[in-house]
Amino acid sequence: MSAPVTLSRHLLLERPVAAPDGAGGFSRNWEALGVVWAEMRARGGGERDGGAVTLSAARYRVTLRGAPVGSSLRPTPECRFREGTRVFAIETVTEADDLGRYLTCHVLEEVAT
Repeated sequence: MSAPVTLSRHLLLERPVAAPDGAGGFSRNWEALGVVWAEMRARGGGERDGGAVTLSAARYRVTLRGAPVGSSLRPTPECRFREGTRVFAIETVTEADDLGRYLTCHVLEEVAT
């Protein structure tokens, strides 16, 4: 990382939890793992057809403090970030520097318009 990182946004990290739906299957609920401070930078976006609605999709690069593999505060691609009513699906997670001080997550936010 060459540029300084400004961790000025707090995001709730959530992971999916399967719960019985009462009909022999499962539904997906979300469990809060904790709050992380992050820097978010827009990376592009667009629209796509979502059937009855149009979906507006925005991509962001999220930088946060590093966490060791296996830590509950280390995001994984099945997790998501939440900021109020906004939801950001995590697509990838990588170390941002050789020392593991920061992680970079590429996320997607979709909104029905």
